Amino acid sequence: MQKVSLDALARQLLLTAGACDSGRAADTVHGGHEKTLRQTVVALSAGNALAEHENPGEATLLVVRGRVRLDTAQASWEGRDGDLIVIPQARHGLYALSDAVVLLTVVKNR
Repeated sequence: MQKVSLDALARQLLLTAGACDSGRAADTVHGGHEKTLRQTVVALSAGNALAEHENPGEATLLVVRGRVRLDTAQASWEGRDGDLIVIPQARHGLYALSDAVVLLTVVKNR
């Protein structure tokens, strides 16, 4: 069994994101490219984003800390600490409204 402190990892990744030009940092805590299920903790410094991209399968976004906005061509959703956003099957981007950390869970299409 493996245990991960999302709070401790969030603190670490926010420090890393703040020191990077991209303003972001991530760590896959479960799964990976060779697995169907993947969970990745992503930190974004305020004002930074993950550019628009395709959804590789069913996905959710749990806001661990901060505030984010998920945008598609048709709609936007804002989330804050503790919110769970179901990511639509559409191109989307993620924008940090404040320093933020999210847990991205993806079950890839086969």
